[in-house]
Amino acid sequence: MRLAAAGVLSGASVPWFESLANAAVKRPRGKSCILLWMDGGPSQQHTFDPKPGGEFRSIPTAVPGIHVTEKFPKLAQCMEHMAIMRSMTTEINEHYDAKYYLHTGFKRVTGFEHPAIGCIASSQVGLPGDDMPSFVTIDAGSDKVNGGRFYRSVPAYLGAAHAPLAVHHPEKGLENLMPPDEAQSGVDARLKLLARSEQRFAQQYPAPAVSIKQAAFNRAVRLMRSPRAKAFNLDEEPTWLRQQYGEHAFGQSCLLARRLVESGVSFVEVFHRGWDDHEGAAKRIAARAPWMDAGMSALILDLKNRGMLDDTLVIWMGEFGRSPGNGSGPSCRAWSTVWAGGGINTGITVGRTDEGGKNPGGTVEERPITTPDYIATLCTALGIDTHQEFMGPGLRPMPIVDKSAKVVEELFA
Repeated sequence: MRLAAAGVLSGASVPWFESLANAAVKRPRGKSCILLWMDGGPSQQHTFDPKPGGEFRSIPTAVPGIHVTEKFPKLAQCMEHMAIMRSMTTEINEHYDAKYYLHTGFKRVTGFEHPAIGCIASSQVGLPGDDMPSFVTIDAGSDKVNGGRFYRSVPAYLGAAHAPLAVHHPEKGLENLMPPDEAQSGVDARLKLLARSEQRFAQQYPAPAVSIKQAAFNRAVRLMRSPRAKAFNLDEEPTWLRQQYGEHAFGQSCLLARRLVESGVSFVEVFHRGWDDHEGAAKRIAARAPWMDAGMSALILDLKNRGMLDDTLVIWMGEFGRSPGNGSGPSCRAWSTVWAGGGINTGITVGRTDEGGKNPGGTVEERPITTPDYIATLCTALGIDTHQEFMGPGLRPMPIVDKSAKVVEELFA
């Protein structure tokens, strides 16, 4: 019951189910990814694609010729480690469908579901049988009550083994996770009793759901006993470093993401709600910028200082951008994402939006990047073969990415 309370057995699908055959598979661990998701759609012209006459000043970065807005001075100094893709064009302006599209690479056209990119990464670069989960989501909160809707990452036909483990507050970590040296003898006795009971039940009712529950429970126990479970505890970090990331939940979520990647987690999504700025983006981004600038820049530099940046891809984005001008509406036609580390080419911008006209920044003028292109590029950066197929329901072969996808070669040339 304590394990169930920890959240590792909750949700519509049970996380981390793995067959005995999969548990026996051994492969080298691939690169990791930290996805910083700004739910609601951050305004590109108020962040990383400033325009003449905009509401914020444009400032130079550490890379000559590349500018960002004045609200992100710390990230400006990290530009040599970052690449800004300024020509995203992704077709869908509705929040829920856009989140689905950007998380899976496929449009939602029926009740059929595709696996989210974190689930794909779990299946392709995670380590089967590892004590730590391959995919973790962290709720970084919201700066307004009516923030965006949480995206539910679904493993679909990949199986429940690749569903994410959810952390609901970074500073609380994985709640109810008992330290392995606390009352261990009593726990062992209760677990043995439960295992015997569950074994009898499974013999009498050999249903897949029973096997899934047993495997998930066993995986939860392994995490509980693992010394690496301390990665969920931010109290082990020095005060000065926690202050560098910032006291906001976003900064602490970035720090927790670094700890999890360092402990062996392959994909971490930090989810911050509240970027749906219908009333205009300038005032709200001015309030968010200090903690976002601190948290994201600290994450990049911390990974660099630990020798982890080349093997950890950091992506900052939402489901689309905001309309030209004050950013009061959604805009999927022309917007920006930021990439850092992961062994990609950095210190560059890719693509360009228009500079002139009444509302500059509303159209892509150079190197359009579609949603399938983005997913294919992310997979390529993580070392995932984009040409392979999964076996979907009804023995139907399902591609990892849409066949129209073209990798953004500028990041790898």
